[in-house]
Amino acid sequence: MSDDFDLVLDLCQDKHRRIILGVLATERRPLTLNDLTKTVLKHNHQMPLTEISEEALTPIRVSMHHQHIPRLTAAEIIRYDPKRRLVEPTAEFERVEPYLSVILEADPDLEPPVDL
Repeated sequence: MSDDFDLVLDLCQDKHRRIILGVLATERRPLTLNDLTKTVLKHNHQMPLTEISEEALTPIRVSMHHQHIPRLTAAEIIRYDPKRRLVEPTAEFERVEPYLSVILEADPDLEPPVDL
């Protein structure tokens, strides 16, 4: 159990990953990488997606593709299908979700549920 909590703490050190994990916990279904990227932007910039520039979107897309999705995949929290650009929570995600919920509820920057 302690290892699970340590894993979730480690993964949640980054705000983008907290948002990704939060929306997956709320939605409980596979989501596209594009949906997750837009959700990260929405929660970081606190403005409608239609007002977010491509300049703001590009660095988030790059970090999602090269940093956050690979890290969550390596931890076996998600499965990522690069052809379909689809992110799916795994059984491991379900197992550690109670710890995740505690961390997300304690985050003053996120108001659960984290929605699309």
